[in-house]
Amino acid sequence: MNRSFCKLLLLGSIALCGIVACAATRVSLAGGTREYVAADYDTVLRKWTRTEHLIAISELDDLLTVTATYESYDFRWAYVVRYAQDYRLTVEQRSRLLETALAETRTSHQFYVALYGANVRWTDLSRPSTAWIVRLTDDLGTETAPEQIVSIRKPGPIERTYYPYTSVWRQAFRLRFPVTAGGRPTISPQAQRFGLRFAGAQGNQELHWDLETATAATH
Repeated sequence: MNRSFCKLLLLGSIALCGIVACAATRVSLAGGTREYVAADYDTVLRKWTRTEHLIAISELDDLLTVTATYESYDFRWAYVVRYAQDYRLTVEQRSRLLETALAETRTSHQFYVALYGANVRWTDLSRPSTAWIVRLTDDLGTETAPEQIVSIRKPGPIERTYYPYTSVWRQAFRLRFPVTAGGRPTISPQAQRFGLRFAGAQGNQELHWDLETATAATH
């Protein structure tokens, strides 16, 4: 297979990814009771997960591939229902876990991120020498730095099962951003879109979640 044909295939893949991204499900940040069962988890996971690629076409180099799940109020409800069934939790245990999980959404925006890049050291977001700066953004110009980046050095059965895009080829992290910074919400109530932006000397890419309405509902 010659190099020109490889480039053509790569360009086609990128275009297809763009089409899929455009068709991504709109989401809501609203709270309230959910009626999920364990079997709903995979559908909810797909709803809150995004993937993007940053490719150097001239070198056929995958500079950065990122998949991220926003652990929203809605996602956490489905996660707890699935987890409770898998681990055979009691009704009381499930209720306590759900209460704790949902309470966290009032103080932080959290993402589970698994990424791949040509240079492992450069893609370690927890290192000061990382090649990528990550920001939580919205379409009104709000930008927020993470208050915590936790590297998951050895993803176990929980990560592999509940975030199946996790693999030995990817580094996994949890990113935490404050819900408010400087007295202002980090995702504006008027925002129609929010996202994670990865930027550096090699380029930039953004994963975004389109909101169902112009108002980002509070929990």
